[in-house]
Amino acid sequence: MDLFNNLIFGFSVAFSLQNLLYCLIGVSVGTLIGVLPGIGPLGTIAILMPITYSVSPVGALIMLAGIYYGAQYGGSTTAILVNLPGETSAVVTCIDGYQMARQGRAGPALAIAAIGSFIAGTFGTLLIAVAGPPLADIALKFGSPEYFSLMLMGLVAAAVLAEGDIVKSLAMVAFGLLLGIVGTDVNTGTQRYSFGVSELTDGIGFIVVAVGVFAIGEIISNLGGSEERRVFTAKVSNLMPSWDDMKRSIAPILRGTGIGCFFGVLPGTGPAIASFASYMVEKKVADDPSRFGKGAIEGVAGPESANNADAQCKFIPMLTLGLPASGVMALMLGALTIQGIQPGPQVMTTRPDLFWGLIASMWIGNAMLVILNLPMIGLWVKLLQVPYRLLFPAIMAFSAIGVYSVNNSSYEIYLTALFGVIGFMWIKLGCSPAPMLLGFVLGPMMEEHLRRAMLMSKGDPSVFVTRPISLGFIIATVLILVVIVLPAVRSRRGEIAG
Repeated sequence: MDLFNNLIFGFSVAFSLQNLLYCLIGVSVGTLIGVLPGIGPLGTIAILMPITYSVSPVGALIMLAGIYYGAQYGGSTTAILVNLPGETSAVVTCIDGYQMARQGRAGPALAIAAIGSFIAGTFGTLLIAVAGPPLADIALKFGSPEYFSLMLMGLVAAAVLAEGDIVKSLAMVAFGLLLGIVGTDVNTGTQRYSFGVSELTDGIGFIVVAVGVFAIGEIISNLGGSEERRVFTAKVSNLMPSWDDMKRSIAPILRGTGIGCFFGVLPGTGPAIASFASYMVEKKVADDPSRFGKGAIEGVAGPESANNADAQCKFIPMLTLGLPASGVMALMLGALTIQGIQPGPQVMTTRPDLFWGLIASMWIGNAMLVILNLPMIGLWVKLLQVPYRLLFPAIMAFSAIGVYSVNNSSYEIYLTALFGVIGFMWIKLGCSPAPMLLGFVLGPMMEEHLRRAMLMSKGDPSVFVTRPISLGFIIATVLILVVIVLPAVRSRRGEIAG
């Protein structure tokens, strides 16, 4: 009964004219950046974050969330029509979606992608509503040792599960932790890593790092890519899938939703991993696996459901535990902090309008996306013809204006440019910047809880292993590292023996 009453309250918040407008803006921008290859939700949310200063916390989070899950929808459009994923999670959709377009079945492919995404988004949102309150109740019993151990586990898991080399990912986490402690020590007043630069005494701004690495860095990297984009199907007709298409898609949609929900709550995993896992499962359980890669509709239904369910469920650890499970969630956490809201389980009790209003807005946003995506496919296709040389300078200018507007500081513009160059170098070196952002966001909170725990135990570090919940997180952290390290050691020994 409480869940029902809370959802009614959430819809009363989400259905306000102002919040409906923010939801529409979010999903529209999300679809747009999903369609346009080159800048994903991370960069877009980073660029738009300065705007949220003048927006209510509920409206800001609704808009930023809409951008994130809206991008998952938009990515399928270019994957199917152009064989070019607007989002990394849509890479798998290219395999069978584009083949369906070549066979004149682009309409059913796009329709099934939208239907699967809507169903998965609905289930994902329902899971947040059901699982959120119990998790928050458990988290309210956490002390500083538990929070420190939880954040340590989250950072290690994020590094292990991130794309690319694990050593590079762990190095990025460490770099993020170091960036997070730049500035003045709150307890002692001592300056750390400021190098005598007065502008660094307050630390490095969250917006500066986010825009520099995820917007400017990505843009510089994409300028070196090819601009060739060939739209195979300029006019899409017959959007209605056949009854046979629906029968073939129901089970993959449900399986993809389950897979996406599972990967969604794991730190460090992105929608791309959920999409790939769903595709492999569908290929494994198919009566005729040879159909895959030649236009199998199951290869569109499963992955598209998985990536949207993953995007929705990423909000569970962020909203209930204050633990970001991905780079985008780290940005969301930053947005809450900027608005003066302390992330964690107390958000549900102190700001129920924020928690339940966001959940209700996800249902509304998913419905808006179905209405936006299918009738407006012609518009999205035309937008694909906008050349990068016109698009990217506008994004760069907007980024600079946004960064400057936060503190009216020209120094932060130069610092953003520096992080843009660093972000570009990381991309070229194969280092994923997402673990760095997680470290940067969680670093100050980890330090605070570490100090509190040590004060509480009078300097005895055993406090982290004598409390059951904290010990559980520490054991899980060690197990994650062992599972990854042992195969690497075994293969190394095999090479030496050979």
